[in-house]
Amino acid sequence: MKQAPVLKPDLLLAKSFEPGKWKGSYSLVGHTADVVNAVSTLVDVLGDRLISQFGLQCNLSELKSTACLAAYLHDWGKANEHFQGVVRANIKDAHPKRFLPDHPQIIRHEVASVLLAWEFREWLEQGEGDFLTALAAAGGHHLKLGGRSGKCTDELGEIRFSGDDRLFLYVLDVVDGKQQFNRHFKQLLKYGIKALGLPNNIKLSQKPSLSWSVKQIKEKRFQIADFLSLEWQPDSVFLAVIKSLLIAGDAIGSAIPNVNESISIKNWITENVQNTLDETKLQRVIDARLDAHQLRPFQIQLAQSKTRVTLARAGCGTGKTLGAYNWAKSFAIGRKLIFCYPTTGTSTEGFLDYVHDQLDSVLLHSRADVDLAMATTGEEEEAGEGNNESAIKLESFKAWGKESIVCTVDTVLGLLQCNRRPMYCFPAIANAAFVFDEVHCYDDRLFGALLRFLEVFKAPILLMSASFLPWQKEAITKAVGEPIEIISGSKEIEAQPRYRFNYEAQPDWSIVEHELSTGGKVLWVCNQVNTAIDVYKDAKARRLNAVLYHSRYRYQDRVQHHRDVVDGFKQDEPILAIATQVAEMSLDLSATLLVSQIADPAGLIQRLGRLNRRYCGHALDALFYPDDKVGFPYSKEELENGLRLIQSFEDEVCQRDLAQWLEDSDTFGQPDTKSVLLDGNWRTYPTSLGKEGFNITVLLEQDLATIKSLPAKEIPRYTIPIPAKNYQKWQKHKFYPIAPTEIWSYSPELGAYELKSREN
Repeated sequence: MKQAPVLKPDLLLAKSFEPGKWKGSYSLVGHTADVVNAVSTLVDVLGDRLISQFGLQCNLSELKSTACLAAYLHDWGKANEHFQGVVRANIKDAHPKRFLPDHPQIIRHEVASVLLAWEFREWLEQGEGDFLTALAAAGGHHLKLGGRSGKCTDELGEIRFSGDDRLFLYVLDVVDGKQQFNRHFKQLLKYGIKALGLPNNIKLSQKPSLSWSVKQIKEKRFQIADFLSLEWQPDSVFLAVIKSLLIAGDAIGSAIPNVNESISIKNWITENVQNTLDETKLQRVIDARLDAHQLRPFQIQLAQSKTRVTLARAGCGTGKTLGAYNWAKSFAIGRKLIFCYPTTGTSTEGFLDYVHDQLDSVLLHSRADVDLAMATTGEEEEAGEGNNESAIKLESFKAWGKESIVCTVDTVLGLLQCNRRPMYCFPAIANAAFVFDEVHCYDDRLFGALLRFLEVFKAPILLMSASFLPWQKEAITKAVGEPIEIISGSKEIEAQPRYRFNYEAQPDWSIVEHELSTGGKVLWVCNQVNTAIDVYKDAKARRLNAVLYHSRYRYQDRVQHHRDVVDGFKQDEPILAIATQVAEMSLDLSATLLVSQIADPAGLIQRLGRLNRRYCGHALDALFYPDDKVGFPYSKEELENGLRLIQSFEDEVCQRDLAQWLEDSDTFGQPDTKSVLLDGNWRTYPTSLGKEGFNITVLLEQDLATIKSLPAKEIPRYTIPIPAKNYQKWQKHKFYPIAPTEIWSYSPELGAYELKSREN
């Protein structure tokens, strides 16, 4: 009877290793023990906070036993000849060997874990914990179960063309014609008996398999998926927590032993997760920002809120952010504080302006610097996750030990769509209070995710916005399921007459030049990058002190342009800043003149928040002109509503007027509340948090030579968003399309721009 190839070295591996650098954690049993230890410690350290944060109906013992069972099962499927060949591919004199990508595994190892655990179901169900929940979590721990490219496939794993028609397992051996447990797999079974209290006597009505044919794999996949989809009704929140604990526990349980065996997984997790805020630390942030001034009544009222979920309704520049840190003194003690901004720019400014050097804090967004102080786990390539996967994991580990986390909103709400970064940040998310800023800027998909978050998370939450529309307040109240309090900003500040609206068919350069000649600071906001570049070129031709800022720069250049704008407005010199929508939230500045194309009402109000932000005592001019590019990005209806807003006011306008106009409008959203994590049952795969936009993220061909010499963590510094058109046939590097030099050019001054002279 044919069996799996003889193993050399003679043990089941979970990871590859270099000769002479062997560690016990590289074996399947050793790695399994590490992950069980990590998950067990997470549950112990987070304790009842896990129950209360998610409103779970189970007790802590049931939660822990199920999480540990998932951790125990998650890599069982590595006991097959294909996986063992892959991890031996680069080990000298090892056997068997299997080389990717020419010889892929028939199925991913976590899918094999599900199929194999199903064969041991009768034994595993006798232990503590929910077997089916643990099984589903184990199968999805690499976020590749039931979906591909962000779309549901309903497939329990993918069967690949591997060149083999059968997959041999290292579960049973045939000795003298008799079947017995493979001695290495038997060690894994013994570990389950010892660590999880599974029965000593493994009784199964049918013997486990020696191997699976492709036909058998297909049948098993269908049988299990059919059962889980039709006959199993899981507690969706409980299942989501178990999945998240396993993914985070596997990540840290793989990384720490790989770096330094002297570091205790238990001690590292305990020390980092328990690092939380106290009142003294938060007061330090507040005092530094107040600079000997007093808190405003609105900011004091936030800390006195009587409800777990509070809405702060206040205009731009009224002190919401400082009020949020005062709120945290009442609601975030003994927790971490996660401050969520809509954009990279706003999160960076919020980090620098408030918590940098004041709290043990970290800035997290898709292009924040990643400190690769730890080594990679060694599993990423086999898992098909690419080099950047280790960078995401290691960046996320920073959040575990920080008291305060400033991030883009996807770092938290992306958890609902199984996005990698929030999954790896789960221990911090599970122990946090949350502030969501600029909520009025959320699109239907993002606002829908916020509603599901409010429905599931029972943590202290502060939502901040210039306005809340009636339908939004109703949806929030329904999602929270308990009383909420709405606290408004200072009536006196919001009633100050700040703006005078002027609408013309064309922008009047003479007004701009006059404002600059008197030392003014002008902000000009365009709806498209190309329009902004044209205005900037016109300004330079007029020899004006102009700076350009939009999203279509390499990251390091964008950071520099951002700083040039912010610093320019702080100097005692006239300046003209020409920007796109990036100015709506990420620029904390106060202009003396605003020039803007008509946009949607919410965008216009955000732009006005940069005019007369530091109130000068009287109203200042805002000049508006039309945008004839309908659909890029604003629809005809949005542009018409924006014009209606502007033409609704003939006299001086205050922030309260604008908020009231929005709240009186008949606008209704259609929030998309679907969540893979909560609605996907056994499926676990990442999908987009936001709605599909007009742009794709690319690399420029002219940067390719430089990029190829860089580590994966540096590549995002060279990514650029450009319009999503005619890119399908472009070559790719690390999943990024490469914009050809004959179509796209770049300069640090102008950013990326399309060469208009090319023929279509």
